Amino acid sequence: MAESPVRNRRSLRAWVEDRRIPLMLALGFSSGLPLLLVLGTFSTRLAYSDVDIKTVGLFSYLALPYTLKFFWAPLIDRFDVPGLTRRLGRRRAWMVTTQGAVAAALSLMAFADPSTSLGLLGLGAFLLAFCAATQDVVIDGWRIDAAGTDLQGVLAATSNLGYRFGLMMAGAGALFIADAYGWRAAYLCMAACMLVGFLAALLAPAFDTTGDTARAAAATEVAAVRPVKVWTFRGAVLEPLTELHRRLGPGLWAILVLVAFYRMPDFISGVMASPLYREVGFTLTEVGAVSKFYGIWVGIAGGFAGGWAMQRFGLFPTLLVGAFLGAASNLAFSWLSFGGPEVWRLAAAISIDNFCGSFAGMALIAYMSSLTAPGFAATQYALFSSLYALPGKLVAGTSGYVVAAYGYPVFFAFTASVGIPVLVLCLFVGRAGERSAARAAAEAEGANAVVDSTDPEVSRGNHPATPGLPLSGAPAPGHRVRSPT
Repeated sequence: MAESPVRNRRSLRAWVEDRRIPLMLALGFSSGLPLLLVLGTFSTRLAYSDVDIKTVGLFSYLALPYTLKFFWAPLIDRFDVPGLTRRLGRRRAWMVTTQGAVAAALSLMAFADPSTSLGLLGLGAFLLAFCAATQDVVIDGWRIDAAGTDLQGVLAATSNLGYRFGLMMAGAGALFIADAYGWRAAYLCMAACMLVGFLAALLAPAFDTTGDTARAAAATEVAAVRPVKVWTFRGAVLEPLTELHRRLGPGLWAILVLVAFYRMPDFISGVMASPLYREVGFTLTEVGAVSKFYGIWVGIAGGFAGGWAMQRFGLFPTLLVGAFLGAASNLAFSWLSFGGPEVWRLAAAISIDNFCGSFAGMALIAYMSSLTAPGFAATQYALFSSLYALPGKLVAGTSGYVVAAYGYPVFFAFTASVGIPVLVLCLFVGRAGERSAARAAAEAEGANAVVDSTDPEVSRGNHPATPGLPLSGAPAPGHRVRSPT
């Protein structure tokens, strides 16, 4: 017992001195910066440039690469960047390439005027979303390669903190600059901010190998008569999905519907938040300070509240409450649409929506995580995470037509009503995650009785532990921060 504090102090010192931590912070900033520039801040730019409300809604489809990035993610692991991979390694080569492309897309958007070059602006937004989503894939890959399971929680938390700083810069920072100097200066400044991630990528150590080196290593394993793990479509895609259906049975379809609808009220309403601010009469500085800066911290508090509720009351009650709060909070925007541009009213609406939305987001993340099985967690969670976002984003593109036909109060009340069938589904299949987790725990306990715990593949997983640091479980994924999507 006396040695434990010593080990903890050494662990903390090792984390502080580890240069991967500040590099991950900078890379997280680079990952979070482009998001709002193609979502919330972009919608605000369109609304304050007097673009038709229907067009604002349709332009939300330009951000779909963020949801569909899993389609081309395997290519990033397979192909090299000509001329750069041999010098930097595959991960770093893709990082600097995508970061340069993001900066170029932001520069294109800076010089595209919505009133005269709306098509060019849309092209820049789509290129930005595609390159930024690809950057996310590469940065996640570097983070996984850079550390063993013992440090993944620390790196994930550090990346999440940098991500929030990027959101603040692209949200509040960009709006402050736009209000003072115009949108061109704002987007050019955001392009310059990508240098943070670019320099971090150049300074980051290369933990991966080139394709030639990887093939040589595989050949060495064959020569040593060791079993080589071969990627197959059946093993990587079909088996995880089959396992889900076998374990959850016919109830899987109801679970998938619940996941698809749980956050739909937020996705549908999010695109119309910025046009509402413009309609009510708020300035860009007010929107930036309240929605893009203050609102992020309220969202962080809501995420912590959701985590506390799960620890105190369990997953099912938290999921149920989150479904109600996430949908009902949209009524705050119906209320906001009836009054004048008073900052306290904007702060109240943002507080309610961001707190409740983050609470619901934390509950959904925990629910989806509880449905996965050991050995298939990555693929199964990717299925759930893509499903929860895609339907809402597809419907959100039509939100401008609803607002044009019925107005903001009716529109936001309608989005809140979508939560009614979600609550019903929660009552029927909301406990599926807890039952799945209980079965997984029972199977793991049975497996521990027969598996040799000294086997490094079993005790450490696929990534060996970093020397000198104690093993610790990675925390649950972070909270949700509202960004009109």
